[in-house]
Amino acid sequence: MASFIYYILDAILGLIIWAIIINAIISWLVAFDVINLRNRIVYSIAHFLDAVTRPILRPFQRFIPPLGGVDVTPILAMLVIQGIRIYLLPMAMAPLQRVLG
Repeated sequence: MASFIYYILDAILGLIIWAIIINAIISWLVAFDVINLRNRIVYSIAHFLDAVTRPILRPFQRFIPPLGGVDVTPILAMLVIQGIRIYLLPMAMAPLQRVLG
C-alpha cells in the first residue's frame, strides 16, 4: 500500500513539473506571437495550465521579481519539486511503510 501511495505522489509531482514546462513554453510562444490565444484550443490549454501552475508559482513570484524581464520562478519551482521527489518523499514514505507494513 505504501508503494502505491509513493507511486501516485511521485507521478503527481512529475505531472506538475511537466505542466510548468509546457506552461512556460506556451507563454513564450504567445509572447513571440507564434501562437495566438484567440484560437479556442490554444486558449483552453493555456488557461488550464495557468490554473494548475499558478498556485505553485505564485508564492515564488511574491519573493522573486522577474530578472531583466525573465521570470525564473518556474525553474526554482521545478528545483523545489525535484528536491521533494528525490529527498523528502522517500524519507516520508519510510515511516508510512512501517505503519502500513
